[in-house]
Amino acid sequence: MYGFKHAEIEVGPTSYRPGVAGDGPPVLLLHGFPQTHYCWHRIAPALADDHTVVLCDLKGYGESRSAPGGPLGEGYSNRERAAELVELMARLGHERFSVVGHDRGGRVAYRMALDHPGAVERLGVLNVIPTVEQFERMTPDTALEYWPFIFLAQPPPFAERVIGASAEYVLRDILESWPASRGAISAEAKEQYLRGFTPETIPAICAEYRASFHIDRRVDAEDRDAGRTIQVPVLVHWGSEEGAMSDALEVWRGWADSTEGGPLPSGHFIPEEAPEELLASLRGFLRASS
Repeated sequence: MYGFKHAEIEVGPTSYRPGVAGDGPPVLLLHGFPQTHYCWHRIAPALADDHTVVLCDLKGYGESRSAPGGPLGEGYSNRERAAELVELMARLGHERFSVVGHDRGGRVAYRMALDHPGAVERLGVLNVIPTVEQFERMTPDTALEYWPFIFLAQPPPFAERVIGASAEYVLRDILESWPASRGAISAEAKEQYLRGFTPETIPAICAEYRASFHIDRRVDAEDRDAGRTIQVPVLVHWGSEEGAMSDALEVWRGWADSTEGGPLPSGHFIPEEAPEELLASLRGFLRASS
């Protein structure tokens, strides 16, 4: 992305290539499935006017290469990915920072806030509720919308082979059907995501969905049962066209001591469907940490 300087950083088994731009309070932006850090292309350059913005592909996605996951997704749980990214930010000189995550990135982001409260200043989550809550609320009316949670979690190599055989079709169908309107994701952005949806990354993507099913929902349930909550301010947004997310703010109030937010005019891909509204909200929310 123009204006961002990249560097190779090894954290444990993973080789990251974060991009950094701007000056001011640090904020880490994390993408979701099936995208890369490029999903922030309409947000990050403007946010860098008054923040130090760090963009990074999630472990196994895009340019973040790592060891294969275990049969249950070991190595790709939210806890493990969050710990690596906290170390990455420390290597960049940011012991404490804000983090905003969309979709799968939101799951890693809230795990950072739960596991590393000393590192996270403020938390933003887009288009998600906690993983255990997501699984528990699947019903015949909503399950078809969340097919990746079950399909990609199948024992290897089933999902990898099926997705890999039609990778471009799968990617383009998601990017056209999940937004509020077809064409909301630009042709340039689709090509960026296609370059990152490869035989090298698809197994890692499946691994993190296996970890979601086998590991993350159990870890979430343990935190909930123990009464652990997120201690930092939380900003929650979801797409106004995502009917199954209409109570997201109420759900997050059970997980965090201070929450705010609401729907934005969007489908699932808020950073690209409602960039102006999201940017205004983020600036107001993050300004309080300056």
